Amino acid sequence: MFDVIIIGAGTAGLTAAIYTVRAGKTALVIEGNAYGGQIINTPDIENYPGIAHISGFDFATALYKQATELGAQIKFEQVQSVTEDGDGKTKVVKTSANTYEALSVILATGAKNRPLGLPNEQKLIGKGISYCATCDGMFFRGRDVAVNGGGNTAVEDATFLAGFCRKVTIIHRRDSFRAAAAEVERLRAKDNVEFVLNATVTALNEGDDGRLSSVTVQDKISGEARELPVSALFVAIGQMPDNNAFANLVDLDPKGYILAGEDLKTRTPGIFTAGDCRTKTLRQLTTAASDGAVAATAACAYVDEVR
Repeated sequence: MFDVIIIGAGTAGLTAAIYTVRAGKTALVIEGNAYGGQIINTPDIENYPGIAHISGFDFATALYKQATELGAQIKFEQVQSVTEDGDGKTKVVKTSANTYEALSVILATGAKNRPLGLPNEQKLIGKGISYCATCDGMFFRGRDVAVNGGGNTAVEDATFLAGFCRKVTIIHRRDSFRAAAAEVERLRAKDNVEFVLNATVTALNEGDDGRLSSVTVQDKISGEARELPVSALFVAIGQMPDNNAFANLVDLDPKGYILAGEDLKTRTPGIFTAGDCRTKTLRQLTTAASDGAVAATAACAYVDEVR
């Protein structure tokens, strides 16, 4: 029996673990993949207060070490369900390998990359279609590539790729970017970057070798379609949550995000949420860390009440 089980080892989840164990409570973090979440693939973080420059890997690793050295336990298992026992006090978390119990649970599952939903997309993953420029970009050194998206991730990906690819085309469905203005200006300063705006990717074209050979883009204003020869397309069109396994205990908005206010309470007493998996207007490292601290503090207070 743990005091708090935290599902997800991203920034929110690991911060929650740190605050939980520092409050004198036992914490178990369960993660289905690798620790760190999406940020682990970011080459350079420049907007975290007090840290001018750090890689996403180093940031995530420091959080992981801090949490474990303080006493948090971490299991790398896939969570299948969360339920309550008969009296409603004990939360039961079933994974692919074990069953765990706790007095409180924090859902910090983050979000995953949103696919384009086009034919050939799944077939071409690893053959020119990628959702992680820092993971796969170096495979395309000296070649022409494209990035689809208009947020910080897309602009950062394009900037990163411009450092070693022959040409980078950034495709965005609008004529302005959601990304930070400073990041957009940095990208515009690159002489090997082309901006294709007010356009959407409508087809992923496979070459004779079974790999991506080009993408078809359509201008949203004129309706004109054209083919862009590229060796890779890096998709960065946003994220989507994966919270359906918890719908028996929490309310979800139409997009699948957990409904919770700034107190991070869900509709079920003892179930809290934190980070990118919840409804919020800003999803950044700072807000994820803040969520983790708030959720852990609330969970610890709940444990004191029911014990």
